Amino acid sequence: MSSKTYSPIQKALAWSVHIFTASGLIAGFMAILAINEKDWRTAMFWLSITLLIDGIDGTFARMFKVKEVLPHIDGKTIDFVVDFATYAIIPAYFFYAAELVPEAWNLPCTFLILLVSALYYGKEGMVSADMYFIGFPVLWNIVVFYLVFVFQASPFINVFLIFAFAIAHFIPIKFAYPSQGSHFQKPSLFVSALFLFVMLAILYLFPERNTILTILAWGCGLYFGFLAVYDTWFEGSRVS
Repeated sequence: MSSKTYSPIQKALAWSVHIFTASGLIAGFMAILAINEKDWRTAMFWLSITLLIDGIDGTFARMFKVKEVLPHIDGKTIDFVVDFATYAIIPAYFFYAAELVPEAWNLPCTFLILLVSALYYGKEGMVSADMYFIGFPVLWNIVVFYLVFVFQASPFINVFLIFAFAIAHFIPIKFAYPSQGSHFQKPSLFVSALFLFVMLAILYLFPERNTILTILAWGCGLYFGFLAVYDTWFEGSRVS
């Protein structure tokens, strides 16, 4: 451990990064309040804020050398707590409240989302040594966004999709971690930024639907789907 002494400003900046990460829980709580009011657009807006926080807090952590300045505070653990709430628990509640599947399937599908998310987080090698998620990552906020605002499929198709994504958690497919070193990192970062923009635009216009935005949302999803197929089966690297 380094014996270097850091200034109060450096420590304050490092603390501010941890607080910024933890603020994802505040945005998540605001989403819960909106879900209680069945205000789907506002709820998803707050979940999109959690996506933004999660997407950029690592950059700030590296910029301000948070690990070195505050070695006794584990930012990764804070991140795990926030992510599990905002990527699994709150989206599961959103899914349940939105009644996207037949009534008899609503609780079973919600329980499935929660159970597979917990099991995925406990799986060794959730993230590979070369920084890929192994299996479909816990992204139920994104799944719910597509089900409510993009797909608008029949209730029984939604049941099928929930089971398909749940099973995909445990299939050894490599999903890109856009902010880390992976193939096509720059295009992936661009598509991630485009997706967030499209997501916010769709939410702004909801309940009206815009064909161009819907096509772009499909395109962003298909990009990461095809990238997972390429990285898993055509790049020739083994899943670690």
